[in-house]
Amino acid sequence: MLKLREFRVCGEGFGRWMSSAVMSFGDGSQGALGLPTTVTGLVGDAYEPTRVPGLPSDVTSVNAGHYHSLAVTSQGQIWSWGRNNESQLGRGLLAPSRDSWNEPKRVQGLDKVRVCAAFASGVISAAIGDDGSLWVWGRSKRGQLGLGKGIVEAVVPSRVEELAGEKIAKVSFGWGHALAETEDGNLFGWGYSADARLGKVGNSFETSPLDSNAGISENRGQLSSSTFEVAEKLVLEGMEKEESMPIVWEPCLVEELHGVEVVDIACGLDHSLVLCRNGALLSCGSNIYGQLGRVKQDLGMLPVDISLIPVSIASGLGHSLAICKVASSDTMGNATSIVSWGWNHSSQLGRTGPENAPLLVEGLGEEIPVSVSAGRVHSVALTSEGEVWVWGCGKNGRLGLGSSCDEAEPILLDSLQGCEVLQAVSGFDHNLVLIAE
Repeated sequence: MLKLREFRVCGEGFGRWMSSAVMSFGDGSQGALGLPTTVTGLVGDAYEPTRVPGLPSDVTSVNAGHYHSLAVTSQGQIWSWGRNNESQLGRGLLAPSRDSWNEPKRVQGLDKVRVCAAFASGVISAAIGDDGSLWVWGRSKRGQLGLGKGIVEAVVPSRVEELAGEKIAKVSFGWGHALAETEDGNLFGWGYSADARLGKVGNSFETSPLDSNAGISENRGQLSSSTFEVAEKLVLEGMEKEESMPIVWEPCLVEELHGVEVVDIACGLDHSLVLCRNGALLSCGSNIYGQLGRVKQDLGMLPVDISLIPVSIASGLGHSLAICKVASSDTMGNATSIVSWGWNHSSQLGRTGPENAPLLVEGLGEEIPVSVSAGRVHSVALTSEGEVWVWGCGKNGRLGLGSSCDEAEPILLDSLQGCEVLQAVSGFDHNLVLIAE
């Protein structure tokens, strides 16, 4: 499982000696693919993996926000492209025109920081320095920057001073909330805290117009029979109704996990998953799609009803994924498989059966997944053989299979065969693949 953690832990990296390239596919309407319009045409979508031009040849990791993309090089630089309405590209006070969103450019303001990892939400970006420092930029009225009360915008990268005494290993962002895992396994949360999506961080639990107790549950029949745009509209309508948002403006320790070592985190749109060293997988936040994976509906960070031992996790808009250890006749190594639960309108769970119960994705057969990523309504997995498997919604080419067809079960992205794939990640509707050259 070394490859799984290769991109999670800050360090010198393998990029000092390896040449690499980034490929992208899916929805390019926000420039998140980083492809010239001469390649993608007027619509801007790419139906098969296509090389992103203009990047350095030593990219060591990539990360996809909802509508923008980030790449980190072996020299500690970070490059960005895609949506920039909220200054999430880090291009300074003179915001570029929309015509240049699709052009990868180096993030400004981090010259004195050696970046080793990058993360993103829909509206902000973040970088971790090799000293464990956390830097953020963009705009979020829900406190997702974590820079202090009332601070909703950072045009240039700004250090999260509340975490200055911590060494951050990983950050994960939802629509308005954030979690950060430290190298010694502590968990911090900040941002929009309704529905206990941050667990307990000092405030009383509050429900949101977006949770199942606030009216959306009445529309579940509609959600199961309509397109995912309808579900997104309901979410956005709920956001409009929020008058007094419960916001944690600065990072706070998650009290429920005092003394428990955290090893992985994943934020969906409005829910969170937390994996602990002892093998416990916890979930919190909204459960309107069954994305918490547990029968117990209480607010707070509570165990997912999963029988296997998870080793890593991922969250999409309303679905959850976990790579778990499974029994194997191969005595040479540990076999793994993927478990999924939550929203399944476009087959993003990759299986049939109850949606709110964590169940195995059986379509991968004997493949051994080493990483998994979840988009809005699709999923992507990378195997130990360096193969990329995709399933779910194929609209705008987000499965990279050359069509807009949905796939109910995992299918091999065979156009990448022959490539040494190092990483595969999903934004909401686009994907990035890092390959060695």
